[in-house]
Amino acid sequence: MKVLLWHVHGSWTTAFLEGRHEYLLPVVDGPDGRRSPDGLGRARTWDWPASAREVTPEQLREEDVDVVVLQRVRDLELVREWLGREPGHDLPAVFLEHNAPGLEPGDGPVPHTRHPLADRDDIPIAHVTHFNRLFYDNGRAPTTVIEHGIVDPGERWTGDLARAAVVTNEPVRRGRTVGADLLPGLAAAAPVDVFGMGLSGLHERHGLDPDRVTLYDDPPQAAMHTELARRRVYVHPVRWTSLGLSLLEAMHLGMPVVALATTEVVEAVPAGAGVVSTRPEVLWDAVRTYLDDEDAARLAGKAARAAALERYGLARFLADWDRLLEEVTR
Repeated sequence: MKVLLWHVHGSWTTAFLEGRHEYLLPVVDGPDGRRSPDGLGRARTWDWPASAREVTPEQLREEDVDVVVLQRVRDLELVREWLGREPGHDLPAVFLEHNAPGLEPGDGPVPHTRHPLADRDDIPIAHVTHFNRLFYDNGRAPTTVIEHGIVDPGERWTGDLARAAVVTNEPVRRGRTVGADLLPGLAAAAPVDVFGMGLSGLHERHGLDPDRVTLYDDPPQAAMHTELARRRVYVHPVRWTSLGLSLLEAMHLGMPVVALATTEVVEAVPAGAGVVSTRPEVLWDAVRTYLDDEDAARLAGKAARAAALERYGLARFLADWDRLLEEVTR
């Protein structure tokens, strides 16, 4: 099939593009010379296959699109404008919902957040976790869950650096949502390396000691995986979000996991793969244990990798998406 989708979530798209279809990625230049969110095109920090082609809105009109994977309400408008077709009516469509409810402006209070497609029954909503489907008010929209799939980076954990690793994007802006306020407690238990985008100002905002917390701003994915695998333990201090792909990637690397028991984490991290709790003091004790006991960290990491491969493997993910795309285009 020819599948139209926007580059919205780089890590998720990296897995999706491993499928057997042809993928059309809109590219639009913004007024400042940088690419617009309406068309980011191919990624620059992920390795995407040649089957993922950049197309301008003008070129897109010449393409015979079979199905569109919508990820924002804005995408509905762009399809109408660029293709002159109505998603769900004369163009098969799926709405991929990445987020847990309550994260976007105007979402309303959880658990009463009504999905923006809740009043339609012609476009199925594909949630990425069962938690998200449960907590959204999906109205009369048909729903399904296609859990994440990961391009396996390989079992690479060495743990030779007795440090904790955290991956988070925009923690200064997102604050308590991603657990940025918990970093001082974590840093008291272990030296911490924070990877992600938008890290500038994190030390100042939360009073972090630069000697205890080191920032790695926007590294390429492959380089980040190499660095993560050297850290002794992966810490996921996020209060409220969809299931973080960086958590699943760390598990694939063979890292032991210490995580807040919120949203879908309790489903993703089984016993033996690490420590999951809603009590930060329990998490910090676990971090200290893994830093002191490399063998315990290794065993937990192997359990984490086995669980991630079984539940979040790429083949299952792609097969689930093929079934859904075939269903909506039938």
